[in-house]
Amino acid sequence: MNFKKRIKPILLLFSGVLGLSLFTSCLNAEGKNKNSKRENTTKITILQTADIHGQLDAHPELFWENEEIKFKNRGGLAHIQTLFEEERAKNPNTIILDGGDLIQGSGYAALSEGKIFPDIIKNMDYDLIVPGNWEVVYGKQVMMDVLQGFETPVIVQNMFHEKDKKELFPPYWTKEIEGVKLGFIGINDPDVPVRQNPIFSEGIGFSGLDEGVQELIQKMKTEEKVDALFLVTHFGIFKQIELANNPIAKDVDYIFGNDTHERVRQPIEGKYAKVTEPGAFGSFVGKLNLYFRDGEIVDEEYELMEVDPEKYAANPEIAGLVKKAKAPYKEHLETVIGYTETPLYRYLTVENPMDNMITDAARWKTGADISISNGFRFGNPIVPKNGEAAPITRANLWNLLPVNEKVKTGKASGKQIKEWLENEMHNAFAQNSTERFGGWLVRFSGMEVDFNSQNKKGGRIQSVTVKGEEMQDDEYYTISACVRPGDPIDNLCRMPNVKDVEVKDYTIHELVEEYLQKHSPVSPKLDGRAYCEYLGEKSFSTVPGTDYKFQ
Repeated sequence: MNFKKRIKPILLLFSGVLGLSLFTSCLNAEGKNKNSKRENTTKITILQTADIHGQLDAHPELFWENEEIKFKNRGGLAHIQTLFEEERAKNPNTIILDGGDLIQGSGYAALSEGKIFPDIIKNMDYDLIVPGNWEVVYGKQVMMDVLQGFETPVIVQNMFHEKDKKELFPPYWTKEIEGVKLGFIGINDPDVPVRQNPIFSEGIGFSGLDEGVQELIQKMKTEEKVDALFLVTHFGIFKQIELANNPIAKDVDYIFGNDTHERVRQPIEGKYAKVTEPGAFGSFVGKLNLYFRDGEIVDEEYELMEVDPEKYAANPEIAGLVKKAKAPYKEHLETVIGYTETPLYRYLTVENPMDNMITDAARWKTGADISISNGFRFGNPIVPKNGEAAPITRANLWNLLPVNEKVKTGKASGKQIKEWLENEMHNAFAQNSTERFGGWLVRFSGMEVDFNSQNKKGGRIQSVTVKGEEMQDDEYYTISACVRPGDPIDNLCRMPNVKDVEVKDYTIHELVEEYLQKHSPVSPKLDGRAYCEYLGEKSFSTVPGTDYKFQ
């Protein structure tokens, strides 16, 4: 046999064995290095939930996998409690916090004004709560009563009684574990009176990221002498990343972010601090393990845990409390009001089937040329199964539209509408993250808009058509939107100076119910009423300066 032919397979075999050996050696070295880092350390685990939005039970959740939308059952407070207990059993040195928007977002939350939550939350394993932008929805006094009813520390640095400027809650909280002292500062969105209906936050003052935050950070380090410092913030991924790159955060280890419902699976590293955000609706729990030696963090690991009800069986006590809380409202809320043959969801930044259905309903009822709805990421998906239409209940309707206000119509010129659209696009797509306001484009029916999200403010719109014709600057168009209590009467969804305004005698819920009664089963789809070639049909999140992807 030819010697070269014999030696070739021997060399290939040898190189394979050598490669495997080197790979195994690298893995072993990596493992030993990790173990050596963690020798003689104190391990502290921090679990974070955020933006539960009143969701009591497991529900369909949307995932983006292999360029396809998938639906899985996730969440539920009783299942979250089981996860908490299992994690605390693994490591007794565990702190559990929630970052806000807990008591609003479902029919059960709305009809009880959040009052169903104290009995549930105080029996869960939370150590710390921070209010979010929606905690104000029932008014100042109800918010105070509900949050104090948790019998759990509530902290926020920048919310005050408007009259005497006294803090609503303590600004920070500390905890010492095996000689390691941790500090947490709570910060809510200072733009709450603008983002929410202004009437919600009457009597509450807000401050921004001013010198007060910096002074408090210094106090935590110099007077409280914390070994690690965390900001629990509720103003969105964009501004939280901006803060992580701001010298204000130079003594901060982590920013536990909330508000924008993003699923950060590995912390986003800023110049001074790292940022997390653990999704929404109770479908996820962020888990951060920190390893301390001599008061210093020497190693860390992060995981975004999915609350899979098949993996985490319902905690019987919390399940019982949830059942009791739902009882007075269940018959009304679980009434079926319609059906859908296609999945209804609202996770995309530009156009969503859920909003197409809602704005189509509003245009059908009001007869307006254009119907508009706020852009946000509320509402669990409603998903048909086995080829059969899925029922839509009043509970679902509250998930989609968590504030039930009257409908308002008026007239605006094409020029006004375009200027308003440009502002709304800048709110969603500004490259400077501090100029972003939410992150999702306003929704509409009755017009088709082609735009470029990458252009500068004032130059994003490529074309706007109404009834198949290009929108004219000097022509007036009828518009419908929802009333925002506290807004000027001539303001429609942040569009000022609207003419011939009329407040209808029906609410948005009544409108949608009537539409579903006459048109079920509905089958809304993405139909290109708003389109940006750069973003494509399915754009989930755009976070400038990062490689973050929604999954």
